[in-house]
Amino acid sequence: MIPALAELTTLRLGGPPARYVQAADEAAIIAAVRAADEPLLVLAGGSNLVVADAGFPGTVVHITSRGVRADGNVLEVAAGEPWDPLVERCVAEGHAGFECLSGIPGSVGATPIQNVGAYGQEVAETIVSVRTYDRKLGTVLEVGADECGFSYRSSAFKRTPGRWVVLAVTFELEPRPDSKPVRYGELARALGIAEGGRAPLADVRAAVLALRRRKGMVIDPDDPDSVSAGSFFTNPVVDPAAFAELELRAGERLPRFPQPDGRVKTSAARLIERAGFARGYGDPRTVAISHKHTLALTNRGNGTTAQLVALAREIATGVREAFGVELVPEPVFAGLEWSLDGQPSR
Repeated sequence: MIPALAELTTLRLGGPPARYVQAADEAAIIAAVRAADEPLLVLAGGSNLVVADAGFPGTVVHITSRGVRADGNVLEVAAGEPWDPLVERCVAEGHAGFECLSGIPGSVGATPIQNVGAYGQEVAETIVSVRTYDRKLGTVLEVGADECGFSYRSSAFKRTPGRWVVLAVTFELEPRPDSKPVRYGELARALGIAEGGRAPLADVRAAVLALRRRKGMVIDPDDPDSVSAGSFFTNPVVDPAAFAELELRAGERLPRFPQPDGRVKTSAARLIERAGFARGYGDPRTVAISHKHTLALTNRGNGTTAQLVALAREIATGVREAFGVELVPEPVFAGLEWSLDGQPSR
């Protein structure tokens, strides 16, 4: 039986695919991908995915592989392993490097593609290599961290969509009872430490989970604000002159996070709020901005993907008109394309 993709995504939206294959190990994943008709959608946790109401007009390969092989502080993890239970395990065993990434839904295989990050940590900091199936070459490759092209919420895998299928990820963590230096002000304040300080791993995980819950960013069947794809837009990264112009147009000091290349990252949530879109904006019966976090667009129970994308486009258009900044969606779109000025196309 082919499931509706609403059953497999955190947004609970989306129709069925034309074809559906479940793959529980690497051999099955490779065989399914090789046999798939175009277009192909590789799905695991479904936490960063927006699927068309009509579904996906191709093959969905649902990765359900499992397995964690440990060699000291080096872990090789199957792509289908759920992410947060892995973080919980590493924190409990005294391995630092994942603690600020607690509570993020989805699978291990998605983390290098998106270069998942939160509260001052990125998964790129711990990745040694990514084992992938290269659809272009028709072979399995071990891609070293320096070849992954990691950047803010991106990687070489994301920049060449459709080519790479992640099979497993190898991480190297640091054996220690306390965290990596805490670089995010909000988290440091929650822990009662200075930025750059350390805290017990369990305390950092607990603090991150508490912060995420307050923002509706931990999946909870009793919290309608958690029925989302997480942050819908990435934070803009601009050059210093553009940032100065942005502050001028905003009429206030904006959050600034200097980047290694000299550019400045600022808060998409703040720009959305300043453009007139408050928490809860939208239709409380269908889709709306979360009541807890401006970056999360939520399905209130009776929404459709078309309504969600229309709301996202309204917000992005408002920010562009107010500040001249074009917000970039973070989720993957399946069965439709993101378009700021027109209707999404199938």
